Amino acid sequence: MKVTICMLNSKYIHSGLAPWCLYSGIKSFCSDEIIPVVTEGTINEKQEDIINRIAANNPDVAGFCCYIWNIDYVKSIAEKIKEKTGAVIVLGGPEVSYNQEDILKECAFADYVLSGEGETAFSALCSYLNGEKSIEGVNGLSYRKDGKVIVSPPFLSGAEPVSPFCDEYYDNLNGRIAYIETSRGCPFSCAFCLSGRCGKLVFFSMDKVKENILKLAGSSSKTIKFVDRTFNAREDRANEIIKFITDNYGRKIPEGVCFHFEIAGDILKESTINLLKKAPKGAVQLEIGLQSFNKKTLKAVNRTDRTDIISENIKRLVSFGNIHVHADLIAGLPHEDLKSFKNSFNTLYSLKPHMLQLGFLKLIYGSLLREKSGDFGCLYDKNPPYEVIKTDCLSENDMKIIHYAEDAVERLYNSGRFLYTLDYLTEDCGFKPFELFEEAGRLTGEKSSISLDDYTELIYNHFAQKTDMTVLRDKMICDRLSSNSSGVIPECLQISDKRLKRVKKYVNENILKGREKSSCCILYSENKAVYCVYKDEYRDAVTGRYKLNYFDLNEEIL
Repeated sequence: MKVTICMLNSKYIHSGLAPWCLYSGIKSFCSDEIIPVVTEGTINEKQEDIINRIAANNPDVAGFCCYIWNIDYVKSIAEKIKEKTGAVIVLGGPEVSYNQEDILKECAFADYVLSGEGETAFSALCSYLNGEKSIEGVNGLSYRKDGKVIVSPPFLSGAEPVSPFCDEYYDNLNGRIAYIETSRGCPFSCAFCLSGRCGKLVFFSMDKVKENILKLAGSSSKTIKFVDRTFNAREDRANEIIKFITDNYGRKIPEGVCFHFEIAGDILKESTINLLKKAPKGAVQLEIGLQSFNKKTLKAVNRTDRTDIISENIKRLVSFGNIHVHADLIAGLPHEDLKSFKNSFNTLYSLKPHMLQLGFLKLIYGSLLREKSGDFGCLYDKNPPYEVIKTDCLSENDMKIIHYAEDAVERLYNSGRFLYTLDYLTEDCGFKPFELFEEAGRLTGEKSSISLDDYTELIYNHFAQKTDMTVLRDKMICDRLSSNSSGVIPECLQISDKRLKRVKKYVNENILKGREKSSCCILYSENKAVYCVYKDEYRDAVTGRYKLNYFDLNEEIL
């Protein structure tokens, strides 16, 4: 029996871990008569191409991993696979684990829905379909029988699953972002998340974890993300893994590989902080969710209100200069109006995380907030990804304002391309962060795409009317040089000056000796010149920006 396991990622750079968990489950628990194949694709591909790839395997069973970002695409493709091949269609994953009955009633092409953990359940279902086991032995299985839908709750084994890291997995990785799971479950029960419903915390074998870290680091992937929902749930394990990475970095772990962890900032221990401080520069990324600074909001979603501790830890981690820090906010949570959200945003912005992820509440199936959406007047899109439209505290217009700010945060801040400019506008010119980003977001309106040069001109022309345009231009020059290795200056920032040719000649002949790719400009607000050398050794491993070098202009140079 041929089984095709299909994973549709949001982008090519992402790889799938779930299909390989199912693949390894079949290899471990099924007879040799059952032959699994993994087919990966993206939601940006033509459906026809994906359908042809799956159909080429001539599957008897086609299993699909379902998430909020791919469920519509999965449904369409799975239905066509059913028509084209007659394969048994199995849907599984978080997007179908808490609405099994609705899925089976709405999707006639779907034969089975698997809820919860799938490694043993999917293999048991395949064995049943091959005539080797009874259907009663399949945990978490929902299906139709005699015109009725039989629903089973999500299956939680409470045991360490089989490893997905087989030879076939590495053959298919191809340098994409790799994922590793070292524990399953979460000690918290945030009302907007499913992780707290995944049973008790299960920690995997540390020896196996270390072995997998080295194998993944030795592959072609440059980013390895830990999918543990709370990596530092146990201090001793977090410390052991961080120390293992640090001790082996530059030896068994190649330089340039980055490990991403999602941590709880309020339970971050001093011992862990001290280990992180010693980590090689650029080797670690941390994602820390605050979601809000409103204490009433945090209580309503079962989150800690120890934001003072989290804030202090973020500031410390950023100050070390060796760790890339992400911090998260969610718009649309209970009890948070626009004024409160602006305060949350401005407070988090003041901590200077390297990435400020401004997300919008999504009421996913199985989450407590979806079940209680009426309690806080939440209207949300009934189609994936179920994003909030308004609440009793945030109007639709309020949400639009936050969307403007979110767009500008991505373009100006998270891109890392306008950091000197933002510091000037917020610290020297008095713009409040949220209002600044909202104002910038309105400039692009509904535009989803605009060239960097055109965007730079848009920002410059707008804010030059409200600031010292010479200083603003110089800050934007510094941003451009340090964040763009082309060295090309956009036309809106260029100033015709005969002295520039002499300055460039001085840099090339007296400083760089003509050996390095560089770019040089005059800063008129300071009577200085600035240049950047575009070599990896001058590029910050955390921010990705190149070092700026300044020197005074004098008669000798000019």
